[in-house]
Amino acid sequence: QVQLVESGGGLVQAGGSLRLSCAASGLTFSDYAMGWFRQAPEKGRELVAAIGSGGYYADSVKGRFTISRNIAESTVYLQMNSLKPEDTAVYYCAAASLYERIIRRFIDYRGQGTQVTVSS
Repeated sequence: QVQLVESGGGLVQAGGSLRLSCAASGLTFSDYAMGWFRQAPEKGRELVAAIGSGGYYADSVKGRFTISRNIAESTVYLQMNSLKPEDTAVYYCAAASLYERIIRRFIDYRGQGTQVTVSS
């Protein structure tokens, strides 16, 4: 059974930083592209960053967020710096069999999500 478990969310002031982690199990981690999505109330799902055969960042987070992964630990990270109130959302990680799939928002597995709240 595949599980993706996020951690590291919380409340932070604008300008602060958070590091999200997503621990994967039940899949061959190195075979999958990984990504972070977010969804704010009354907004659609947004792909924030992805990593695989390539790398992707949404324009809204370029220069502030960094995605990385530790294959040995089957974990993907999202370092978020210079946070803004508009970054407030539920963030969840996702896995896709191909990088080309995840950047097209097609995913195979996803976690439950972790809340990130940025106060002004």
